[in-house]
Amino acid sequence: MPIVRLRAYATRLAVMRRPRSFAVRLIVSVLLALAPIVSISSSLPPLLLANVLGEHVDPANYLVSEKYDGVRAHWDGKSLRFRSGRMVNAPQWFIARLPAETLDGELWLKRGAFERLSGYVRKSLPVDEEWREIKFMAFELPDGTGTFSDRARRITEIVMNANWPQLVAVEQFRVADRVALKRKLDEVVKGGGEGLMLHLAGAPYVTGRSDVLLKLKPLLDTEAKVVGYLPGNGKYVGKMGALRVEMPDGRQFNIGTGFSDAVRKNPPSVDTIITYTYRGLTNKGTPRFASYLRIREDY
Repeated sequence: MPIVRLRAYATRLAVMRRPRSFAVRLIVSVLLALAPIVSISSSLPPLLLANVLGEHVDPANYLVSEKYDGVRAHWDGKSLRFRSGRMVNAPQWFIARLPAETLDGELWLKRGAFERLSGYVRKSLPVDEEWREIKFMAFELPDGTGTFSDRARRITEIVMNANWPQLVAVEQFRVADRVALKRKLDEVVKGGGEGLMLHLAGAPYVTGRSDVLLKLKPLLDTEAKVVGYLPGNGKYVGKMGALRVEMPDGRQFNIGTGFSDAVRKNPPSVDTIITYTYRGLTNKGTPRFASYLRIREDY
């Protein structure tokens, strides 16, 4: 195994729910000890991250697009990387069709196909037939100048010049008010979409988490760390009944819904970061109606 993959391999071993022998634990220790000596150039420039749409925001000032449930990817004109900075193992023919300009976007299959997409893009050896299904949905031009409206027009030009069906400019449109925004959200969700994104039309290119970019979904979602388990009752006897998780601020709560039978038999290991959905916060600051969604993938 190439040394540059030691840390990723060690991490996968380390999060095994029940390491079966001292030998496995020893291998993990050795790999983690060796991994830091390798210098891996995997850093990305900061990206723009979305906040949640607030109740007093006027959507007329924003360009709106569908929120695609895909995998964030950054193209710098030479290499394609995940948000983590790791290289995307895309086929060479896919890389060769991307333009010279830097693009920020999403690798995407179709609505409701995130798990299948995730399986495709995580493979160390890409499968051509699978990658022919994947589109690069471009929504930002990191090296572009002017307002977001200007950059959106330039993205459309770049995509038209590329003339390749797998490179798509995310459609940007305007709504008059919050009533029209809600109507569009309902339309997208009814069709199997995840939600909407709102990008401030007059904004220059910025990075970090900002109100320049806002997301609107019928359900909110965020991450928490698994810290324990509660046993199941009734039909779940002998399986996991609920996860005990910890928020970034240290508050803990239980998640008891959203699990398949397979996940209840083999739940995420302690210290794993999971994504869950919820509907607002209680007076104590914990999520209402929290439901398990998936293990967060760092790629």
